[in-house]
Amino acid sequence: MADAKPFPAPDGATGVLVLASGEVVWGRGFGAEGQAVGEVCFHTAMTGYQEIMTDPSFAGQIITFTFPHIGNVGANPDDVEADGPHALGMIVREDVTAPSSFRSTERLDEWMKRHARIGLAGIDTRALTRRIRTGGAPNGVIAHAADGRFDVPLLLEMARAWPGLEGMDLAIAVSTKAGYRWEGGVWRLGSGHPKDTEVHGGQRRRPHVVAIDYGSKVNIFRNLVKAGAEVSVVSATATFDQVMALQPDGIFLSNGPGDPAATGAYAVPVIRQLLETNIPLFGICLGHQLLALAVGAQTTKMFQGHRGANHPVKRLADGAVEITSMNHGFAVERDSLPVNARETHVSLFDGSNAGLELTDKPAFSVQYHPEASPGPQDSFYLFERFVGSLQ
Repeated sequence: MADAKPFPAPDGATGVLVLASGEVVWGRGFGAEGQAVGEVCFHTAMTGYQEIMTDPSFAGQIITFTFPHIGNVGANPDDVEADGPHALGMIVREDVTAPSSFRSTERLDEWMKRHARIGLAGIDTRALTRRIRTGGAPNGVIAHAADGRFDVPLLLEMARAWPGLEGMDLAIAVSTKAGYRWEGGVWRLGSGHPKDTEVHGGQRRRPHVVAIDYGSKVNIFRNLVKAGAEVSVVSATATFDQVMALQPDGIFLSNGPGDPAATGAYAVPVIRQLLETNIPLFGICLGHQLLALAVGAQTTKMFQGHRGANHPVKRLADGAVEITSMNHGFAVERDSLPVNARETHVSLFDGSNAGLELTDKPAFSVQYHPEASPGPQDSFYLFERFVGSLQ
């Protein structure tokens, strides 16, 4: 890493990461040319890079992958969590290679270029990860130019001018704009994603879950269907009346990006009204944080965040440890939980809150991602618990 300086780049460098602190990291660009500014974070998953890049929770972020070989299984239309990538770019150790998976339909670098996302290879990702761990997740600009010419002072100015994720409502930008009925099931080898009616043998009347989309991963909806529910999806800005008009048996609060306090300005009043109906409610990630805010708790920006597919969480009811998938940069403050909100899970990495349930309402939530994609399957039981309560 070096202090910011004018171009030209070192020989062979066609990509650069410029941090707001003035540090400059040179590498080899791939995917789209251009530049993007956001928060630089790291992700520890060894697989599932396509699901990670398409997770709407990564809006506004540039992902450093700690696993060195990213791109080796290519890309395909099934392994996505949204219509396209939401992460701004990726930083990797090794150059993207030709795909080795029979499921691949496209090279990762081609997929990145087609979706206007920037990649940076040849980076000492261990050093960058240590920098984030010790100094916190910095703001930065990732840039790619085939001719290797960069206006580094301008990129540094962009990085320093970006306000950061704290106070930023990104859910409204990634949420669906119109409600719809979800019709897909969990992917199966050889047949892809079945229709929800195929999953349940044509049975149409099942518990109806209305999911409020703050930036949801679609595998969440697939797992709700697998657990036995019908799912309707509404916008993050849906009103109480709009949700209730769908006659829900259960309410789901999705994951999503940005600062929960900012999203809570319009989401929390609706959630409070929904809690008064005593309809069972389940929240994940941002949905967990919004439920906490709705009952009077507080959230804060984390120093480096939790992002990976190997995060151990302790379930306080019986002491069991679940290996979970996480992706969040904000956390619920345990000491701010009201008396009617009982902590149910804690992170074994840093002791932060990872779950809660209300003692006076049929509502619970977790900070992690039980649907995985990517990640372990230890926590799928939460979907069965929720849908089972709606029977």
